[in-house]
Amino acid sequence: MGVFSRLSDIVNANINSLLDRAEDPEKMVRLMIQEMEDTLVEVRSAAVKAIADKKEVERKLKKLHDGQIEWEEKAEFAVSKGRDDLAKGALMARRRLAEQAVVLERELEVIEETLGKFDEDMNKLHNKLNEAKGKQRAVEIRMKTAEKRVKMREKLHNSQIDDALLRYEAMERRIDELEASAESYDMGRAKTLDEQFGDLEAELGIEDDLKALKERVNKDN
Repeated sequence: MGVFSRLSDIVNANINSLLDRAEDPEKMVRLMIQEMEDTLVEVRSAAVKAIADKKEVERKLKKLHDGQIEWEEKAEFAVSKGRDDLAKGALMARRRLAEQAVVLERELEVIEETLGKFDEDMNKLHNKLNEAKGKQRAVEIRMKTAEKRVKMREKLHNSQIDDALLRYEAMERRIDELEASAESYDMGRAKTLDEQFGDLEAELGIEDDLKALKERVNKDN
């Protein structure tokens, strides 16, 4: 496939559509970028040749124009000396140079049109390349995110985690049983004399606090 055909395909390509159809979007966008960069190098090389051709044509045109001026001056000199025969020869030589110049001027127009097309196509290709690189970054981010999600899901569904959770639940059950065992020692046991006096002192203390509270409320009212 020629450079111009490939360039047209790239410029007209719908990157999103190509990536949606690709089995491996990351690989697809990488290949697209490589193709664009290779095509850009070829287009730039062709543009360099066209610029060199333009300079060569312009140089030839200058020589032809200078030659026409020279033959024009010679024709004038021959006429001034009464040598019409030499003047005719000089005018004929000038006409031949003018005809050659017309051909080169047409060639120069074609080259300039080609360079204009190169400039337009390279600008489009640069934009497409930037778009592809942007898609590449987006695809890479999506791929990394998807890979992390897969690893997380694998861990969540890993039987080792389930086993660890079951062991933790068993440990909590064992702690509950130990705490219950400690509490069971207090069940059905009569309070000692010291414990009864302690409860009585606590109850009297609460009665005193209640009496003080009532006095304060009545005083405020």
